[in-house]
Amino acid sequence: MSITRTETDSFGPLEVANDRYWGAQTQRSLINFEIAGETMPVAVVRALG
Repeated sequence: MSITRTETDSFGPLEVANDRYWGAQTQRSLINFEIAGETMPVAVVRALG
């Protein structure tokens, strides 16, 4: 079984890991933009409902 799949958007094909739920546009965003690895504390997430 392959560990990646090929997703396609208006810019063309792109490899995305099989265990990811997103497609080509999100994968391109992850490659092109710095996305922080910071997360919210669990208590805050629960307080927000």
